[in-house]
Amino acid sequence: MRILLDTQCWLWMLMAPERFTEDSRSLIEASENDLYLSAASAWEIAIKYGLGKLTLPSRPSELIPELMSMTAVAALPVLHSHALRVADLPTHHRDPFDRLLVAQAQLEDLPILTTDPQFEPYEVETLEA
Repeated sequence: MRILLDTQCWLWMLMAPERFTEDSRSLIEASENDLYLSAASAWEIAIKYGLGKLTLPSRPSELIPELMSMTAVAALPVLHSHALRVADLPTHHRDPFDRLLVAQAQLEDLPILTTDPQFEPYEVETLEA
């Protein structure tokens, strides 16, 4: 299974895996599953770090690629089609990062592993973390 990780879930994977349910922990640990982190999530982390809202042991430009490699999480780039799809989404949720994740999940046919109930009104499969 291919799974898009919500930003918070990727951070939990690294810093607080005990917060996952047993089922979701099994999903992220199963070697047959391919996990993806959107460039939108990297952007969100970089912005929050720059604003002082997220503390990290080193700069995101160094840390994120290192941790993605360490956890075998693949990069999902943001394509023009992803960005443009956001305009077609209903405004159930105003967070630009989450809206871009929804667009990517729809276009790439990926379920999103998340704890955020804001994804539920969209036409996208979610996996509860």
